[in-house]
Amino acid sequence: MAAPTSSGLVRFGVFEVDLAAGELRKQGIRIKLHEQPFKVLAMLLEHPGQVVSREQLYQRLWPENVFFDSDVGLNSAIMKLRAALGDSAENPRFVETLSRRGYRLIVGVENIATQNRANTGSEELSGSKDGQDSAVVGDKSFSSQDVGLIHPLESTRPQQTEPTGKMRSSLKVALVVAFIALAAMTSWLILHHKSSQYVIAVLPLKNLSSEQGSDYFSDGLTDEIISNLSVIDGLQVKSRTSSFALKDKQNDLHSVGTQLGVNLVLEGSVLRVDDKLRVNVQLVRVSDDNPIWSGNYERQLSDVFAVQNEISRSIVDQLRLKLGRGQRRYNTNLEAYDLYLRARTLANQYPGSGSEKIAASIPLFEAAIAKDPNFAPAYAGIADAYAYLSATPRTFAPEAAYPKMRGACEKSLQLDPLLAEAHACMGVIHARDYAWTEAEKDFHETFQLNPNLSTPHLDYAVYVLFPFGKLRDAEHEMRKSLELDPLSSTAINYMNMVLLSDRRYDEVLENCVRALKTDPGNYGAQQSYARALIQKGRLDEGIAILEKLGIGSESFLGYAYAKAGRRVDAEQIAAQHKTWPWLQAIVNAGLGDKIRAIEGLEIRAATRDPRFGSYPRYPELVLLRGDSRLNEIRRAVGLPEIR
Repeated sequence: MAAPTSSGLVRFGVFEVDLAAGELRKQGIRIKLHEQPFKVLAMLLEHPGQVVSREQLYQRLWPENVFFDSDVGLNSAIMKLRAALGDSAENPRFVETLSRRGYRLIVGVENIATQNRANTGSEELSGSKDGQDSAVVGDKSFSSQDVGLIHPLESTRPQQTEPTGKMRSSLKVALVVAFIALAAMTSWLILHHKSSQYVIAVLPLKNLSSEQGSDYFSDGLTDEIISNLSVIDGLQVKSRTSSFALKDKQNDLHSVGTQLGVNLVLEGSVLRVDDKLRVNVQLVRVSDDNPIWSGNYERQLSDVFAVQNEISRSIVDQLRLKLGRGQRRYNTNLEAYDLYLRARTLANQYPGSGSEKIAASIPLFEAAIAKDPNFAPAYAGIADAYAYLSATPRTFAPEAAYPKMRGACEKSLQLDPLLAEAHACMGVIHARDYAWTEAEKDFHETFQLNPNLSTPHLDYAVYVLFPFGKLRDAEHEMRKSLELDPLSSTAINYMNMVLLSDRRYDEVLENCVRALKTDPGNYGAQQSYARALIQKGRLDEGIAILEKLGIGSESFLGYAYAKAGRRVDAEQIAAQHKTWPWLQAIVNAGLGDKIRAIEGLEIRAATRDPRFGSYPRYPELVLLRGDSRLNEIRRAVGLPEIR
């Protein structure tokens, strides 16, 4: 049969395709298919029964001067086409894959006569019924009847009779409805325009190297690209935690867009062989899977910094944005940079459960500094590592961590006053100094330098706002962190901490249920769920969960035992952990022993425990609120009284 023309209406199997309109239908019902998969389908329809090579498809889908990674691009388009057709690669009914050659349409194709076009749903193709005009707003289609619009020709048509009162009334109603509809549409357009800010996720670059244990390099390079993009004005960049939650998972771009709330995705691959480096990346628009920019960099390994900068600048140019405040670009030696990337991979862990890896990052940061004493990010890495190691005193003593983190942070700022991460760490240090005004200034400077860092919003909320009882402000900062890092279990758990202190127990339970659906092993969510149950009086349920959690929940379990009347069990837990002041405070509060509970808090204040300011806000310590001894301790460190 003759190949269909590019403007024809054709049928294959139960499907009909309007090549001119770019539409796919199944038995008259329109099937959603984006631009790139449709182009693949169109080319296969033009050559039914013939092999269409991958090279031919490349030429059709992308201009010659645009590099495109076949693994990321063409395979994705074929996958989406098969999904729309209900087809599979293993048992193809429509599209057959010919290994290393291309693809072939394996069903017959027929042209549909022009006069039959109306029978394929012309009303749906035109988007209207009975000749009525239609307007599309969001995902809804409104006809002129729906919004009361007056057809221009009808409004100027001479009237044969004067309108009756009823007609005049109807006309007024129609005009009012039309005005409301117009206002609604205008508002939607304004809001839509405001929400059209570029929001990007950088997915972990695929490591194509065969070297064992070399993921640190591709992961580190992804981190660096995220950091570079974060300082671009007008570009919101999702945090590393959320991006890396999708590593090694089969996610189509639409699900990525939905999960992370982005409209752009940067993806690609890295190949490192000896002193050679190849980086392939593409920037894809989520709404239509359309690559709007791509780059292929084959360089010497020593050019890795230049490659990072070129990627950032290319995205800036493509989106017509501008670089932010003058962030310094580094040109450290490769040995130092390799050590730094290894350290960064280890340091990106959850405090507490990931303490061993965080601790292992410190010698690597120090080795990087030995190779390049002027590499500011390595000092900031050390400061962060000590800060998060000692965030849980059970794993590292805060008084031992403090001088190390302070020295590293000050050196980092001395070398690079524009390094946002260093300002953020200094905010944590000043909070431990109880220098609250300075801490607040540090965090605001951080947000000015890099508004896309998610963790500083959490630290500001937990270490400054929460101790002052500014629960609404703390909640706002945590929601900002979640906006930047929507898959972060840390942010969700800290949010629950604030909600527990605000006695919003039902919200905590709902948050935990949602979190545990996606991550059943989320320790913090399980613990918060149990704490909320206990505060609601469901003691047996809460105790059962805490008993299963074991290590890390001893203080809340002892408190729950005390509230349930199991004093012996509570006292036994307190006796087993006499050197844990935070546990003594919570368990003894449950037992009604104010003196010992406050003694525990006094020790925490003296040792610069980062959680001292927050603990008295916990619902478990409500017994101590208003106590003169507690308020005296708080006044001594510049915190307001708790009533």
